[in-house]
Amino acid sequence: MRIIQLVLVLLLTGAGVSMAQVKKGTLATAKIKVPSVQCNMCKDAIQRYFLKEEGVKSMVVDVKKKEATVKYYTDRTNIENIKTGIANAGYDADDVTANPDSYNDLPKCCKKPEDGGGPLNPKKKG
Repeated sequence: MRIIQLVLVLLLTGAGVSMAQVKKGTLATAKIKVPSVQCNMCKDAIQRYFLKEEGVKSMVVDVKKKEATVKYYTDRTNIENIKTGIANAGYDADDVTANPDSYNDLPKCCKKPEDGGGPLNPKKKG
């Protein structure tokens, strides 16, 4: 009888631990404004940056909406780390400003229009 009770306790404990692990690794989805995204090169750079990022399952950047949709595991990363990653790639992310060194290394088409960048930057004739 004691063996049956012991086995039952162990089974319930194991089930509780596995349930806690499932709950702990929740997959969350967030949308982040990326106002400095100008073109598909920007999109590719951000998405490529997150291919190997710990805890990020997917990153999709919409150039027209200037928005990134990210799916991530809450036990491995958080939204602030993801915004910081986007900033480290050279782009603004919601309230986090782009890393200046990374921004300066971007191709001209990926820079903000006020800095002479953008995909449709007509040259002035003078």
